[in-house]
Amino acid sequence: MNDTTQETPKSSWWRRLSSGLKRTSSSIGTAVADLVTKRKLDRAMLEDIEDVLLRADLGTEVAARIAEAVGNGRYDKAISADEVKSVVATEVEKVLTPVAKPLAIDAKVPFVILVVGVNGSGKTTTIGKLAAKFAAEGRKVMLAAGDTFRAAAIEQLKVWGERSKAPVIAGAQGSDSASLAFNALTAAKEQGKDVLLIDTAGRLQNKAELMNELEKVVRVIRKVDAGAPHAVLLVLDATVGQNALSQVEAFHRTAGVTGLVMTKLDGTARGGILVALAEKHKLPVHFIGVGEGIDDLAAFTARDFAQAIAGIGA
Repeated sequence: MNDTTQETPKSSWWRRLSSGLKRTSSSIGTAVADLVTKRKLDRAMLEDIEDVLLRADLGTEVAARIAEAVGNGRYDKAISADEVKSVVATEVEKVLTPVAKPLAIDAKVPFVILVVGVNGSGKTTTIGKLAAKFAAEGRKVMLAAGDTFRAAAIEQLKVWGERSKAPVIAGAQGSDSASLAFNALTAAKEQGKDVLLIDTAGRLQNKAELMNELEKVVRVIRKVDAGAPHAVLLVLDATVGQNALSQVEAFHRTAGVTGLVMTKLDGTARGGILVALAEKHKLPVHFIGVGEGIDDLAAFTARDFAQAIAGIGA
């Protein structure tokens, strides 16, 4: 009986993940199937397969490596689409395994998580989902509405706070986000909260003044707790494709990003960008999102993602 109940969340997440990545896996699978039909494997076919993988945003190094692995020992032989998918899954899993790390909430009280990312990346929603997840684990959570530029972000966070029964520290629109972070951390300490999630404005990485403000938030937090923030999560929208690479560089430089959350994988045929990011930046990937629902954000696992992106059934 127990086994069944344990399997249900896992299998339902697999269904959401594989259907969420359907646009990416279909774009790879359909193109590969067209290429391998009635042809023997040769250099031209491998180049075509590499192009398919590049279009899914897997990145040049990974695409070249997969094409080489497909060609290994198979020249002048017929190859099936399933064989290619199997190689894609194996090679992608190799890239992702080192970065698939859970977010470890240690005994620091409060454990301060600063959440950064550009507007529209799903940052505030991600904070709400994480708050619900931590609350369900029995942790005492507080939220800080540090995206003070947008009234909508403040209101949205308050709604999530109500859902997860987490108090929200917020100021008026346009108030100083560093002061708000300072007040929130002070309150979280006084109230013995386990986790403090701090939202920040969705800064464009080329806007120097906004990046400076983010640096100020980090500096001010450290006045209250020299070891904080204990985690800096960068929320990335998968639909931006290659743009995600420059976002990681800019935010990593400014805020010392410790881990990634990738959202909106269900909205793109370019879900391979996560693989390119793992290959280039080697930053831990903690969570991925494949929809708007509270259960559509889950811990990242390399094998599940690799198989879903290759279109291989569970």
